[in-house]
Amino acid sequence: MSKANNYPVFIKWYKTLDWILDRCEKMPKHVRFSISSRVAGIALDVQEKIIEAIYRKERKEILSSINLDLEKLRVFFRIIFERRYISEKQYAFISNEINETGRMIGGWMR
Repeated sequence: MSKANNYPVFIKWYKTLDWILDRCEKMPKHVRFSISSRVAGIALDVQEKIIEAIYRKERKEILSSINLDLEKLRVFFRIIFERRYISEKQYAFISNEINETGRMIGGWMR
């Protein structure tokens, strides 16, 4: 078992990432290489940074970077919702997941 599996934020984002990647794959073809790929990339970066934070003693800078990435995802998902690439229910779900992850990262920073 990986050390990362002992961190609730890792498990939380891992499941959220799976949901995000699934939605990105289902977006219209004409946006898969623009906003869809950006969202997938940022979401993957968050997972990568969570892993880095788990294994480093100096975490503050990485955790701040994760918060910035989460804010980018909030904005991109608002655009995605407004363009009707996801439903209102999906937007509510991902907004909650991003906010909850942000709270977990904030708690870890303290």
